[in-house]
Amino acid sequence: MNLQVVRGTVTGIAYQAGQEVMRYFNQPHELETKGSAFDFATEADVASERLISDALLAAFPDHHLVGEEGGGRGAPAESAEYFWFVDPIDGTSNFASGIPFFSISIALTDRAGDLLVGVVYNPVAQKVFSAERGQGATLNGQPLQVSGNTALDQAMLCSGFPYDRSNPRYNINRWMAFLPLARGLRRFGSAALELCWVAAGRLDGYWEGPLNYWDYYAGMLIVQEAGGKVSDYAGGKPQAEILASNGHLHDQMLQIIAAAGD
Repeated sequence: MNLQVVRGTVTGIAYQAGQEVMRYFNQPHELETKGSAFDFATEADVASERLISDALLAAFPDHHLVGEEGGGRGAPAESAEYFWFVDPIDGTSNFASGIPFFSISIALTDRAGDLLVGVVYNPVAQKVFSAERGQGATLNGQPLQVSGNTALDQAMLCSGFPYDRSNPRYNINRWMAFLPLARGLRRFGSAALELCWVAAGRLDGYWEGPLNYWDYYAGMLIVQEAGGKVSDYAGGKPQAEILASNGHLHDQMLQIIAAAGD
């Protein structure tokens, strides 16, 4: 499979989904709650996922699709060699409130879970971040490179907080641990786009959890291909919790996270 061709195809699909999503932006929305009142989808999420799913499966009918608003389409997961992970709007809360920080995230893995292609599109700014394994990452076709910052007190960091409020203090200790040490902390509300900002050198580090694969797979590959480092909170392969950095600050951030606890 030619990953360069796949990357181009997926970029085109992301653009189409972005046009569909923008038809609904700054309009009244129909909200469908999922796990809680804080976790919901809009009609734009559903329309975007339908468009992406139909287009991906038309182009790659023997692949399996995993999506936030449904998924489970395409070849059976038991036999498929390739898997698509789709977040039709990453940052739905922002989108529903008219806040222009959200993205469309699409990632391809092989059966072993190795990331092959990632595309994250910000339709408001018309910025497309993309990467393919071993070929670097780009923003609107221009190469991306993580920051060279080696000093935590000069670092701009970012994090987020989960929809599940059963533990309302989850991540508070980590946030408070970084607060006096970093130049600044931010919370923007789209994991995929925040990862891309690490890849672009706008952020020096980002941590968040728990997340789903469709939240971070595309952004994770983009960070890695831009020269950054990604792990879980213990330095291993990400599962639900993710730490991404420019690489220079990674070990120090791991130590602070470990000391802070939940």
